[in-house]
Amino acid sequence: MDTRIPIGTAAVVLLLLPLGYQLYTSTAMTQPPVTTTAVQTTAVQPQPAPEPVVAQPAQQSTPAPLAETRALPKPQPMVENLPVAPSQADAKQSADEAVAPPPQAEAPMMAPLAREEAPDAALSNQVTMDAAPAQEMTAPPLPPESFMAPAPSPVMVPTTPTGDQFAHYDESPLKVTAQEPVSTFSIDVDTASYSYVRSSLESGITPEPDSVRIEEMVNYFPYDYPAAASASEPFRPTVSVYPTPWNPKTELLQIGIKGYVPPAAEHKPANLVFLIDTSGSMDEPDKLPLLKRAFSLLVDQLSATDTVSIVTYAGSAGVVLEPTKADQKAKILAALDNLEAGGSTAGAEGIALAYQLAEQHKVADGTNRVILATDGDFNVGIDDPDELKTFIAGKRDSGVFLSVLGFGEGNLDDETMQSLAQNGNGNASYIDSFKEAQKVLVAEGGGTLETIAKDVKIQVEFNPAAVSEYRLVGYESRALSREDFNNDKVDAGDVGAGTSVTALYEITPAGSGGELVDPLRYGSEQPASVTQDANELAFLKLRYKLPDSDTSKLIETPIGKDIAVDDIAKASDDSRFAAAVAAFGQKLKDSKYGDAMSWGQIKTLAQGAKGADAEGYRAEFVQLVDLAASMNP
Repeated sequence: MDTRIPIGTAAVVLLLLPLGYQLYTSTAMTQPPVTTTAVQTTAVQPQPAPEPVVAQPAQQSTPAPLAETRALPKPQPMVENLPVAPSQADAKQSADEAVAPPPQAEAPMMAPLAREEAPDAALSNQVTMDAAPAQEMTAPPLPPESFMAPAPSPVMVPTTPTGDQFAHYDESPLKVTAQEPVSTFSIDVDTASYSYVRSSLESGITPEPDSVRIEEMVNYFPYDYPAAASASEPFRPTVSVYPTPWNPKTELLQIGIKGYVPPAAEHKPANLVFLIDTSGSMDEPDKLPLLKRAFSLLVDQLSATDTVSIVTYAGSAGVVLEPTKADQKAKILAALDNLEAGGSTAGAEGIALAYQLAEQHKVADGTNRVILATDGDFNVGIDDPDELKTFIAGKRDSGVFLSVLGFGEGNLDDETMQSLAQNGNGNASYIDSFKEAQKVLVAEGGGTLETIAKDVKIQVEFNPAAVSEYRLVGYESRALSREDFNNDKVDAGDVGAGTSVTALYEITPAGSGGELVDPLRYGSEQPASVTQDANELAFLKLRYKLPDSDTSKLIETPIGKDIAVDDIAKASDDSRFAAAVAAFGQKLKDSKYGDAMSWGQIKTLAQGAKGADAEGYRAEFVQLVDLAASMNP
């Protein structure tokens, strides 16, 4: 008896295979409540399938029932000899492939629209297969490209949170000493840049180059410079010269000063006005809630001779707390705790009201200061930046100074904050954590609140016989004209009690071969007045005013070549650490002058210069270098 299956019967069976496949994927392989098709994303996993049975050539026995073919691989065009049935593991893998996107990337879940449109496409495919002759049957086509979830694009790490604004300054240029022997700038005691950069890196974001101000990063750290003996001469310069770690043919000239620290018995009464941004943008954990905790720390440090007022600004400005003696801490803290965020920002109105309150309750021979705390959003009120700066500058002449504390990300107008602090004879800090609030308002509270010298300027005249080229590292926003140094009407930076300030010059010793500028072919570059004493590298001048004076005082000192060391290992911990921080900042800014050190070299230099590091700031910096290296290999 002939047991062979007629050709027509085999064709019918093979025609039913894709129908079974369609039925399986639309029922058993579907996980409610999502409606799916024969093509599904990796979010839906197929159920374990029984051992598949594949139709064999005509001489074999009758094919298995249709239910046993649900886990078949994607049907292939019919050929003369059909393949042998795969193993259960192979069948599962094939079924996975039938419902998964291409293997180059794991696709996310389809958008709802694609999931809704897919069944119609599948039905169209099924009808087409039903109508096709058996001998021309092929695998069911995939849905159109528009129905398939696209492969995810590479994740791009943003360089800065959306909305934060920073002023752009060109990097301090290299100067030829014979052409421009004099460098003049205002000191900078702000530290906002370092804490912002740290916050960005810890959030997995590479900071925008314009947010990296090298002098603020270097000045974030305390240095053990000798302090002045009295308030009448509130600081004295400390100078060192040592090899540049990123360029063996140049040297670093480091100038440091440390502000006088008044004894506790000399504590001056403080009249403080907290000007707090309560606009809607402050309604985030790292803004108003952190701000409240930060000001609570400051209140705890105040004494009964101090006075606190609170002014808020949002849709309108208002006095939340009239001037209150600081020993009434419960009343002050309750007023802080009741603050809520909401409304648009009217920063200029708030500033005007805060200054009015500070002037009405001004204390003689004391500290009178407005402390502005904001995320940097000034969008209502005096919208002309120049007019706002003029207003602030006029108020500093009355003896009321301004400090600015920045909070949060996304609305930070760093340029305005910096400008207001500079024009208000104050400083700008960025508070990104409770620990940073402790540093700024407790550990360094004296430097934040009490000014011991104002309008501090530095001028260095380099000797062309000893120094062929030089450049100031950082301080781009603090550059002054040569004639500004002796002009007491020109505003400059202010130094708080116990505050240390550092400036670095990279200098090219004459004859070192490290010059970047070729000498002139015609004529001499040396002016007639140049001293030929090559043992003197430069001459340093500092100008400053005492807080209650409008006439500046002058400090002068020559910088001899004999103070230079020939090995950076011989430099002090403070010098080596400052150089490491400068190298770190230059690398983040992609400096055209000092980006030669690797992350590992910067870390090694900083780690070996931590010194006592009682506060742990330097150890934290070493960890930050590791973090930057992992993000920017």
